[in-house]
Amino acid sequence: MTEFDLTIRGGTLANDKETFRADIGIIGDKIAAVGPGLAPGRRNIDAAGHYVLPGGIDTHCHVEQLSGMGRMTADDWYSASVSAAFGGTTTIVPFAAQHRGKSLKKVAADYAALAAEKSVIDYSYHVILTETDDVTLREDLPALIRSGITSFKVYMTYDALKLDDYQMLEVLAVAAREKALCMVHAENTDVIRWISKRLLEQGYGAPKYHGTSHMHLAEGEATHRVIQLARLFEVPILIVHVSAREAVGAIQMARQAGLQVFGETCSHYLVLTAENMDLPGTEGAKYCCSPPLRDKAAQDALWKALKNGTLQVLSSDHAPYRYDETGKLPYGQATTFKDVANGMPSLEARLPILFSEGVSKGRLTLPEFVALSSANHARMYGMYPRKGVLAAGADADVTIWNPVKKVTLATDILHDRTGYTPFDGMEITGWPETVVSAGRVVVEGGRLHAEKGSGRFIARGVPEALATDREISTEAYFFRALADAKRTK
Repeated sequence: MTEFDLTIRGGTLANDKETFRADIGIIGDKIAAVGPGLAPGRRNIDAAGHYVLPGGIDTHCHVEQLSGMGRMTADDWYSASVSAAFGGTTTIVPFAAQHRGKSLKKVAADYAALAAEKSVIDYSYHVILTETDDVTLREDLPALIRSGITSFKVYMTYDALKLDDYQMLEVLAVAAREKALCMVHAENTDVIRWISKRLLEQGYGAPKYHGTSHMHLAEGEATHRVIQLARLFEVPILIVHVSAREAVGAIQMARQAGLQVFGETCSHYLVLTAENMDLPGTEGAKYCCSPPLRDKAAQDALWKALKNGTLQVLSSDHAPYRYDETGKLPYGQATTFKDVANGMPSLEARLPILFSEGVSKGRLTLPEFVALSSANHARMYGMYPRKGVLAAGADADVTIWNPVKKVTLATDILHDRTGYTPFDGMEITGWPETVVSAGRVVVEGGRLHAEKGSGRFIARGVPEALATDREISTEAYFFRALADAKRTK
């Protein structure tokens, strides 16, 4: 008879397609068996009355990263991974950010070293591309993709990061050839620049005007434009942190036309609105992110898009900048919306918010929650079925949820280092009480049981959207051939 190192017994399990009653038997770092009445293990956890779900995967968070404005995030790999674990997340995939003039190869190597030294849970990373020179696109990026970094992010806004349309085509050609997923921050930079200049000239510098400057049309136009650019090569793209109805509509139309366009939104867009930025003094800076918070109608559109499959993943976009001169307020009370570091801390709150607002309130089924929080991330980023599923042979990443536990979010119960939470006072129903990462019980009884640097690097495979050869048009084949011809000259 097989002896398990750990069994989780008597719970209600869910994957992204079904809910069922079973036990889980774990040996080492793998799930060895899933089924009813498994033999006891050397250690047993009673999950009766609880949900037993795949560990969460957060594929969009900013950790120990210098922003385009030169601000360092409050969280390093240790504090971020601890915060993630307490929130039910067992794998994180943040960004190694290339800044202008920097070697992508060195940026990635330095970032990987930081992660290996500090992370308490499994991890991978994407790269952020700002350079499109030959060394970056012909040597460094392909080498990283082949080593298991099979996704990268590009920006259509921010002066220090943005690519123009020509550069976008260059990187999309690499994505098509190397079978990598291109993640896009889609906002029209010139619309934002034009509005911002006029607002500041007329004295409208308060944080609430951040939302005015990053208006919904800027997001909608850029989303539509990059979809059309991707059609040149018929390469899959993911539009990240979708907030505007116009962007949702552009993605939905593209998918209805058969295009491989995917969408992500974030927990803060589901529960906060632009009104949160309209606070006295600079308090609204705590709620400035890009794209910005929208209105109730946009929230409704996002929930609908999560339900109907227009948007496939829910991430945190954790961007933890302190409410002081190191982050949100570089010029103190004189800081304008244009100078505020964009982003909010939400790594630990991501899954509890989605569970409470989604499952507990009847907006989502349990399998839909699993899809949005874990399984779809694993599929999209080349980690399935190693991760994102409770099945024999998968990594033993398991989160045990108390579905009726009520928690009021507050800074002092969370584990990031930002110093505030934008969700302060929000009551949550449903909480991850026990978290197992790679067979180790890393969170139990409100305490951490994992050492710094004990997380593992996950080399990712080809994203599911690129894993099988799709028939492409003669036109797309021709333009892919043109890109390859340039590469070999």
